[in-house]
Amino acid sequence: MSVMIKSAPEAAPEAATDDRPTVLETRGLTKAFGGLVAVNNASLLFRERQTHAIIGPNGAGKSTFVHLLTGHLSPSGGQVLFMGADITHQPAHKVARLGIGRSYQKTNVFPSFTCFENCRLAAQSRLSTSMRFLRPAKAYRETNDLADWALDLCGLKLRRDRIAASMSYGEQRQLEIGMVLATGPKVLVLDEPLAGMGKEESEMMVGLLKELGTRFPLILIEHDMDAVFSLAEVLTVMVNGTVIESGPVEAIRASQAVQDAYLGDGAEAY
Repeated sequence: MSVMIKSAPEAAPEAATDDRPTVLETRGLTKAFGGLVAVNNASLLFRERQTHAIIGPNGAGKSTFVHLLTGHLSPSGGQVLFMGADITHQPAHKVARLGIGRSYQKTNVFPSFTCFENCRLAAQSRLSTSMRFLRPAKAYRETNDLADWALDLCGLKLRRDRIAASMSYGEQRQLEIGMVLATGPKVLVLDEPLAGMGKEESEMMVGLLKELGTRFPLILIEHDMDAVFSLAEVLTVMVNGTVIESGPVEAIRASQAVQDAYLGDGAEAY
């Protein structure tokens, strides 16, 4: 059954009391693959220094929604607005240069490079041109400084010269976030950053994300519900491509519609 989504100002109940500026917004965002509607008329707000988690069962449309936000897919309908500007059909590399930084479900680092070299390469990718062959990479002070800043912020300052392949899985996930930070983002879109982690690594990552959430708008796709409830201020629930609820975490946890569709019958701790 198709569920109509309200207009953007009404889609997020927190909007009535939250006066933080809107950084990213979708209006009626839709993506169809032939007869399959993967994202159906989604209108959401993402605010400054706000952690906004998007959850739902497999096939709910979460990853497609992220692809639309970051320019990896072009929508069939609707709009994506970033800092008030329409970026709906901008390609991924331009969206990234505007300041929407994204991580992926699978670790995406250069294993033979050091942590610093990985972050420096990420910083260089945001230069206006990559056709600079006559100067050594170390001569670009701005990119070097940005790489060191990113390593410090993601907790890998002491691993600066470690080869990525020699690090634990959790540290490689940290490094991937460091690479996103090295691009100088204005908003972070993190796709399952805790995927595949054990308890200790997950706790470390949650601590890092809490710190980043005080500095950046953070859009989080995650299946670890303990982490979601620990981190998020706003929770959006998607089922079959449709946003069924979006609002403050406690309100969504108490929603019967959400429990019926995703969280269960209420017997669980959630």
